[in-house]
Amino acid sequence: MSLRVLVVDDQGIVRAGFAAVIDAEEDMTVVGEAADGATAVVLAAELAPDVVVMDVRMPELDGIAATRIITGKENAPRVLVLTTFDLDAYVFDALRAGASGFLLKDVHAAELLDGIRVVASGESVLAPSATRRLIGHYASGAGTGFHSNSGSGSSGSSGSGPRELESLTESQRNVLGLLASGLNNAEIAGELGITVGTVKSHVNALLRKLGLRDRVQATILAYDLGITRPNPPGADHL
Repeated sequence: MSLRVLVVDDQGIVRAGFAAVIDAEEDMTVVGEAADGATAVVLAAELAPDVVVMDVRMPELDGIAATRIITGKENAPRVLVLTTFDLDAYVFDALRAGASGFLLKDVHAAELLDGIRVVASGESVLAPSATRRLIGHYASGAGTGFHSNSGSGSSGSSGSGPRELESLTESQRNVLGLLASGLNNAEIAGELGITVGTVKSHVNALLRKLGLRDRVQATILAYDLGITRPNPPGADHL
């Protein structure tokens, strides 16, 4: 089945360009376009896209606020944020709002398309520079004050987490720590000596127990709770 994509950008030529690239793919269909966040919220409810490609700076309602509204609804689509501005505030606010990915608009078409597929599959994607900023932010001790969707998250890194954290098995905790360190499923499997399928099962289980949407939120929560300590800036992916 084709991935249903909603493209949101206040610049018509940019929006049309993204839509053309996405629509040219056999496994993707652009089901709608919006020039502002308010329209994006309405269309996301009406069209039920799988992925929303979201600009940040727009009139009426910006992309961060629109993302928060869209992802706060039941059976919400994944949101991939695209922006020209690689600023800390945009990265952190987009992730806190529920975005599953953050890329800069100057990415190659192949990277954009891959990003859409990745977030649609339930994974997450961040531009390398955004990942370095995120890890560097934690390395400085600043944190992000992240909260999970279930309302059971914790701000800061006091070391005391949500009650749900206690329900994780030892294996799930190990997977969470490695996931937050930036390892993909295959790398986690290699580290723990288990199959990739088992890793996926553990990831799905811990996301469900913690009330989290995806790996980005799990990573931030792991940092906030002190489960994972930041590596030196320079990691390329989550």
